[in-house]
Amino acid sequence: MKFAPLMRAALLVSAVAALPVATSGLAAVDSRVNPEFSKLFTIYELVKANYVDQVDDDKLIKGAIDGMLASLDPHSNYLDGPSLQRLETMIDGNYTGLGLSVVEDDGAVKIVSPFKGSPAEKAGLKAGDYITHLDGVLYYERDLDEAVSKMRGQAGTSIRLTIFRPGRDKPFDVTVTRGVIELEPVTWELKNEVGVISVNEFSRDVGNFVNKGIADLKKQAATKGTRLDGLVLDLRSNPGGSLDEAVALSDLFLDKGVIVSQRGRIASENQYYRAESMFKGDIVKGMPIVVLVDAGSASASEIVAGALQDQHRAVVMGERTFGKGSVQSFIQLDKNSAVKLTTARYFTPSGHSVQEGGIMPDIKVPQLSDPDARARAERAVRESDLRGHLINEASLDDKELETDKKDDSRFKASAEDLKKQGIEDFQLAYAIDTLRRTAGKPALARYSAPPATVPAQKPAGPQTAQKD
Repeated sequence: MKFAPLMRAALLVSAVAALPVATSGLAAVDSRVNPEFSKLFTIYELVKANYVDQVDDDKLIKGAIDGMLASLDPHSNYLDGPSLQRLETMIDGNYTGLGLSVVEDDGAVKIVSPFKGSPAEKAGLKAGDYITHLDGVLYYERDLDEAVSKMRGQAGTSIRLTIFRPGRDKPFDVTVTRGVIELEPVTWELKNEVGVISVNEFSRDVGNFVNKGIADLKKQAATKGTRLDGLVLDLRSNPGGSLDEAVALSDLFLDKGVIVSQRGRIASENQYYRAESMFKGDIVKGMPIVVLVDAGSASASEIVAGALQDQHRAVVMGERTFGKGSVQSFIQLDKNSAVKLTTARYFTPSGHSVQEGGIMPDIKVPQLSDPDARARAERAVRESDLRGHLINEASLDDKELETDKKDDSRFKASAEDLKKQGIEDFQLAYAIDTLRRTAGKPALARYSAPPATVPAQKPAGPQTAQKD
């Protein structure tokens, strides 16, 4: 089975800003389009009078709204019922289910990422997997909300998923037991004097959670009689979320300059977000930082990576990011419906537009510990693959962005070799080893990266941010 890499609107792949919109602005309609409204009403009357089955007005109106927004770009859409509930859950809700972020990809259900610690992750599901069947029933060109509803259910019950994974010869079945999903936006652990902070999504209070995590990591290091030599900020497979939280997270490590700017068609959308607006000073005072990214790092993740990279505050490591450089405004229509509308493009401090091209890492590091990673990377879907995506003014070309096709001689180890060394996550192990080798050297960006063979890392129990 093969699916074309054309993804429709992804609810989670967003930098969302909740912005009020004036009613008068919504009502301002160019008089020249009035004949088109007449045509729309004529078609509505034709359907009502002649369609083979009776059709509810709600269905026709929703279809017209969906079609209007879908014609704009992949991230502008109408939210009501289950789709609105999913966005609210992403921000601050808990639910029972599998713990997956999914999108509709050319009629198929595609996994954006499994939440860390979720039943889906424990069952081995990966970003980029396609779910073709649920309990043996084909889910293709069906409503995404229907599939999501089917996957949710009472904790302790199970569902059988049929998975198509790029790089595998044929689909395979995975049975997952549903659990209570408490969204964990931030987790952290101390590994060999290096703090590893995983930001899984940009939901409410992410900046404060990371702040608390750093304080806890410092305490853990002091208790062991050591010091914190560096930080790994893991943004891999983080599909985005709140723009404000991306700014807050960046501001933790910056004490001057621009974090991100956004430019829209109307003057009110042109804004600059600067350091020192949410947190004062650099919370770790120049400590070396590595930001880990991959093709699943999108939008808000790219804002953070771009800000710390352009400000020379961190080394970005991993793979080129997704390339979503637009901001969506969340406009509540009533208590049961809303619109998510693209209102601006955003730019890194140097003026670089992330749209299409994404963030290029300072050090490209493949995920050698995952035997399927190379095949998935070759078929990775990015913003530029989405039907109707916004165009970058520089007219970027994916093929030209990947000009360096020569394999790096440092990255020859196989997944089996790494497993024998006890390395389950090569990218993370490589980042930690880089920081350990540069301990006490603030100019990390000028440091020569270490060899690819790294010592096995001792596992440590992750800490989880608790919501008050």
